[in-house]
Amino acid sequence: MITTSNLSKTYSGKEVLNIESLDIPKGQSFGLVGNNGAGKTTYFSLLLDLIQPSSGYIKNNEVTVNKSEDWKPFTSAFIDESFLIGYLTPEEYFYFIGELRGQNKADVDALVAQFEDFFHGEILNQKKYLRDLSKGNQKKVGIVAALIGNPEVIILDEPFANLDPTTQIRLKGIIKDLAEKQGITVLISSHDLMHVTDVCERIVVLEKGEIIKDLKTSDATLKELEKHFAGTVLSEE
Repeated sequence: MITTSNLSKTYSGKEVLNIESLDIPKGQSFGLVGNNGAGKTTYFSLLLDLIQPSSGYIKNNEVTVNKSEDWKPFTSAFIDESFLIGYLTPEEYFYFIGELRGQNKADVDALVAQFEDFFHGEILNQKKYLRDLSKGNQKKVGIVAALIGNPEVIILDEPFANLDPTTQIRLKGIIKDLAEKQGITVLISSHDLMHVTDVCERIVVLEKGEIIKDLKTSDATLKELEKHFAGTVLSEE
């Protein structure tokens, strides 16, 4: 589904990402972890054609993302609140995204209604602009908006950050449903090792822009990741 080959990104002579090869099959729940500056957001930005690679390419369903826009109809993402439009209400934003993705209001209403528990009574019918919502509630809107239009690939950067424990648990259920029941390819980056091992069947560790571990998730994965990052702290000290 997603193929990365000889991909690099350099800023002012400093290489921040260098991935020789990475294949993510259709329907996989894929986690990307690493410390700040490891290259997680850079990789997602390249995957979404928000920045240009210094070399190499990413193909999404055989479409080279920086050469064609044909991947956009089946791909969606929420990276941060910059994806939102602050002067719209959540309802207006959902309808706007729906229109972009060929969905009418009834389609959007039907999808959004499935997430009442996730919204916890804090999003819909509040007569608030997105810019006036808390960071956590902005994130809820962005995540649900990414589900509009039946995407085949969904990319979420730090989806658990700024969410309360109840919402984190509900989000894990949503992500598992997307991959396991609907066959959607879900890519997640996260600093939360426990959450990412709960929802991802495969986890890749980035360090200084390079892949250093590629793990099939098992009962031992969380301990392995914790041991790795504890060792990173010790080596830095």
